[in-house]
Amino acid sequence: MTGFFDSDPIRPVMTKKVPAYGAAAAKAPLLPMTIDRRGVGAHDIEVEILDCGICHSDMHKVNNDWGNTHFPIVPGHEIIGRVVARGDQASRFREGDLVGVGCIADSCRGCSECRAGREMFCEKGVTFSFDSLEQGGKTWTYGGYSTTYVIDEQYALNIPTGLDPAKAAPLLCGGITTYSPLRQFGCQPGTRLAVVGLGGLGHLAVKLGVSMGADVTVLSTSMGKEEDAARLGANHFIPTKEVGALDPHQGEFDLILDTVSGPHDVDKLTSLLHSFGTLVLVGLPPVATPLDVTGLVHGNKRVAGSNIGGIRETQEMLDYCGQKGIVAEVEVIAPAQINDAYRRMQRGDVHYRFVVDMSTLAQ
Repeated sequence: MTGFFDSDPIRPVMTKKVPAYGAAAAKAPLLPMTIDRRGVGAHDIEVEILDCGICHSDMHKVNNDWGNTHFPIVPGHEIIGRVVARGDQASRFREGDLVGVGCIADSCRGCSECRAGREMFCEKGVTFSFDSLEQGGKTWTYGGYSTTYVIDEQYALNIPTGLDPAKAAPLLCGGITTYSPLRQFGCQPGTRLAVVGLGGLGHLAVKLGVSMGADVTVLSTSMGKEEDAARLGANHFIPTKEVGALDPHQGEFDLILDTVSGPHDVDKLTSLLHSFGTLVLVGLPPVATPLDVTGLVHGNKRVAGSNIGGIRETQEMLDYCGQKGIVAEVEVIAPAQINDAYRRMQRGDVHYRFVVDMSTLAQ
């Protein structure tokens, strides 16, 4: 067996083989495979995975859309499960505790970004939950489309009592991706908030914005989503494909959260901002996005980006969602349905997140 090392360089932690679902090459179907998980080190916990959400980035990675995928790959960074083992120096959790593993699996812990709780910007290189080099740069991480996950307890998250694990799983990426910019840019009672796109991210942004007291408007190309927007708590709905639909709303919004990852006209959105308003981009369009600076200068408007959140902020988000009862709208599937789920995601046929019941994989 191959040896790995935990935070104590003297003690090797041996690996064990576990079942998973992954892809062997770009655009290949996800199929059952066996992967090596490191054993439980002194500060680690082992999590028996119950549910794992499917994020669009999982599909992008499998397709090698960003040109940096290391194969074979096992995706999944919205992981919830039960602690089944812990190292002799791990004390935050006990066997049986419900925990989460989000996007971040490790970081250097000593740089200014890590010390500030922004591990995703670790100056020495963050370790993500899948398709990422472990600290030390010798082995690659495998994600949550598997039966177990082993992680240093500092990077595991407590799941509040009362949250359904399957519905809470997407909070570990989709939830923090939307919660963080709403907090950063001052969403509060009375904020005129527009959410662009009512998908996996957008539907959570609506729920969170409503819970923070904002007056929420959904901007969507799909007229059929107006009823869903209202059900989720949105106050208004604008069908953006209708000619002239945006004209009456020029200068209306204090904050716009843009969740769209496809090519679209950002200038149209900045025109909807009130003076000193902010447009926050959380999607990653595949091509460069033109921007007319003149529209920003007239009104002191701002365009910003936001990238998930660190461990501390992700726990804050989970605690907040536990208090407010906020979870994702999900469709739970079996591992054998993952490829079909990817195809449906490409067609936009999901309301609003797929979650894989990983407890069935061992069977």
